[in-house]
Amino acid sequence: MIISIASGKGGTGKTTVATNLAYSLGGEIQILDCDVEEPNVHLFLKPEINKTESAYTLVPKVDSEKCNLCKQCVDVCRFNAITVVGETVLTFEQLCHSCRGCIMACPEKAISASERELGVIERGQRNDVKFVQGRLKIGEAMAPPLVKEVKRFISEDKVKIIDAPPGTSCPVISAIKDTDFVLMVTEPTPFGLHDLKLAVEAVRTLGIPHGLVINRSDLGDKKVSDYANAEKIPVLMEIPFSREIATIYSKGQLLVEEIPEWQTLFRDLFEKIKTIIN
Repeated sequence: MIISIASGKGGTGKTTVATNLAYSLGGEIQILDCDVEEPNVHLFLKPEINKTESAYTLVPKVDSEKCNLCKQCVDVCRFNAITVVGETVLTFEQLCHSCRGCIMACPEKAISASERELGVIERGQRNDVKFVQGRLKIGEAMAPPLVKEVKRFISEDKVKIIDAPPGTSCPVISAIKDTDFVLMVTEPTPFGLHDLKLAVEAVRTLGIPHGLVINRSDLGDKKVSDYANAEKIPVLMEIPFSREIATIYSKGQLLVEEIPEWQTLFRDLFEKIKTIIN
């Protein structure tokens, strides 16, 4: 089972829910931090990192001696990552989506695959919780390829929790695609409701079962709850605004460790998710 934790905007408590859910389940759990531009699961889980490796993506390399400047590679590239200027073929690695279209289209076999470093993937563990995260290279614009590299390490025999990036852009779709359930975390504010609607639209487009956690649920108004009821989105957990909870979060601690009764609540959350999936 793969559960993605997502949110329409940052700051809703997505990572808080992801880390506490993973840790509360115990046993063979794996959590993958796919928020590669700003990974912070490690701040709360505090895993021991035992493996670090560079991650790469494919980019085209042109052999100018074989190239006849036919421009078939240019015609096939939707992302303008390759072009011909005069008698020179130029490639723009930052725009390349690694689709191999130019390689397949070249009649002279003048284009081969090269690599460009995206960032690093770190793996570790805390107790029985396995941990994987991607960390995008500074200045790198292409997050989705690194998200896909992180997901390569998904274990077959464990419950998997994916901490997705915030928002509804390409990195988010890469993270939540092909998962069994999307748990969206929101807050009862106008911004929270607006971005929740965008997230729901994205998840429904992908056809993934989903539910909702409302964080700081006793603040703001009831418009988020009313929207969820109207759209038949199950509200699976409400986390109240609490100085104690905020203090625990600000110290980078796990709620389920500092207030043990929350472990039962997060386990109940997991059981509700299983009921919906099954």
